[in-house]
Amino acid sequence: QEPQSSEASQFRLVAGRIPEVPFGLSTSPEVLSHYGVAANTVTLFRTVDNDRRDLDLNNKDIDAEKLTRFIRINELRLVTEYNPVTAIGVMQSSFDLNLLLITDKTSPKHPERMRTFRAAAELFKGKILFVLIDINLKSNERVADFFKLKRSQLPALAIFHVPDEEQDVLTLDELSIDGVQDFCNHFLQ
Repeated sequence: QEPQSSEASQFRLVAGRIPEVPFGLSTSPEVLSHYGVAANTVTLFRTVDNDRRDLDLNNKDIDAEKLTRFIRINELRLVTEYNPVTAIGVMQSSFDLNLLLITDKTSPKHPERMRTFRAAAELFKGKILFVLIDINLKSNERVADFFKLKRSQLPALAIFHVPDEEQDVLTLDELSIDGVQDFCNHFLQ
């Protein structure tokens, strides 16, 4: 309710640090009521799964670091990179299907693979969560092990149905939008 409060100041600081996430600040009772938000709350609206996360700032010592962490943990993008920070947001997403691109981010082909993967993600927005797994992160080696993939078999796509843990894996020479679409549609059928 106070745009000049220390919480609002911290919010503005974080907004400047994370330019890829749109920020807004409102003191309007109509806006707060429309979204069912109490005063002094940070609400993160996730367009990729039409979900939201609320952080109540009342009676809490919230600084820019804690607020940044809340956003990074809970934001989901068209393609979300899986790491120790984003793991919670990925695991708590409302998606039943996750499509993982397990790859080496240091590969010279990585930028082109990501363009293709993002374009394919647009086709399944709201249906499948697209996740990037960088095999160079020590914590991500478990993911490759879970899908019984060796480093020599990468890059690979792995689709995973969360409720029953049904899965399928496709090793790739080249990543194409049609290939991703066919793999996903085959699994969905």
